[in-house]
Amino acid sequence: MTDLLPTDQATLVVADRTDAADGVVCLTLRRPDGGPLPPWTPGAHIDLLLDSTLIRQYSLCGRPADRDAWQIAVLREPHGRGGSAYVHEHLRKGTAVRARGPRNNFPLRPAERHLFIAGGVGITPLLPMIEEADAAGSDWRLLYGGRTRRSMAFLDRLAPYGKRVLVRPQDEFGLLDLTDFLGEPQTGTFVHACGPEPLLRALQERCAAWPPGTLGVERFAPAERTDSHGTEAFDVVLARAGLTLTVPPDRSVLQVLTEAGVEVDFSCQEGTCGTCETDVLEGTPDHRDSLLSEDERAAGDTMLICVSRSCGPRLVLDL
Repeated sequence: MTDLLPTDQATLVVADRTDAADGVVCLTLRRPDGGPLPPWTPGAHIDLLLDSTLIRQYSLCGRPADRDAWQIAVLREPHGRGGSAYVHEHLRKGTAVRARGPRNNFPLRPAERHLFIAGGVGITPLLPMIEEADAAGSDWRLLYGGRTRRSMAFLDRLAPYGKRVLVRPQDEFGLLDLTDFLGEPQTGTFVHACGPEPLLRALQERCAAWPPGTLGVERFAPAERTDSHGTEAFDVVLARAGLTLTVPPDRSVLQVLTEAGVEVDFSCQEGTCGTCETDVLEGTPDHRDSLLSEDERAAGDTMLICVSRSCGPRLVLDL
C-alpha cells in the first residue's frame, strides 16, 4: 500500500465545477492559498469529509503533474447513502471542503501489456493510468461501458486514443463482451478494472484461468463474502499501548477501539478504502474486506480493522 500523505485533514476550495456526463459532476479542488498539493500516482483516491459523519472516497482523475489542483468526478446515486447527493447539492464553485489523502490502493502495476475495463464512473481511476501507460509507450487497450453515451464521462479525453478505446454503451451494444476483450490468458498482462460489483464478479470469473495476480480491481462498495468464519468474541491485544480489549460478536475491532478511546484512522468502515489497515503481530485475521489481495490475506500480517475479525481467540496488533 502507498500512503503519500499522513491522514491530516486539509481545507480545500472547489475552484471549478462542470458537468462531465448525465448525473456526473467534475470538481476541481485547490488550496485556498493556491499552493501545491501533495503528490499522487494514478489510481489514488482522497477522502472528502462532507460533514461530521459523512466521509466518502473519490478517485483522482486529473493529471499527477498538475500539482496545484486535484480533480474528482462524482456520479449522483439516487439510492446511495447520501455522499453523492451531498456533493451534487452542496459543493458549488467557491465552497470549502475538508479533504484527506491521497492514498493509493489501486496502483498501475508494471507490465508488458495493460487491459483496462471501466463500468460507468469507474473510468475515473483508470484515466490517469491510461495516460501514464500511453506516455510510457506501453501496449494497452480500454473497454468502457455505461448505460448510454450521455452517461459516460470523459469521452472527449479518451477520443485521441482512437481504436485503443472501445466505447460500449449498453443501450447500443448490450452487456460488455468481456470474453472477447480479454482473449486468451497471457503472461505479462495485467487487467485493471473499476465499476459496479456485477462487472467485477464477472471479471473475476473470467480471469480465474489467468496467472495469479493478473486482475486488479477498485470497488464502489464492499463485495459479498460467504467464506468468513463465525462471529465469536475474541481478545485484541494492543502491543504498543499494553492494552487488551474484548471484541464481542456484535462489534467490530474498530468500534471497540474507538469506544475505548484509542485513536485510529478510519474512513469508509466497509473494508474498501484501506485507511484503517493495521499490522498484525500475532494471530490469524479473518479477512472480510474488499481490498487486500489474496497474497496479502495469505500473509496475514495486516488487516482492515473496520470489518475483519479473528480466526482464533486472540489477535495482537501493532497499536
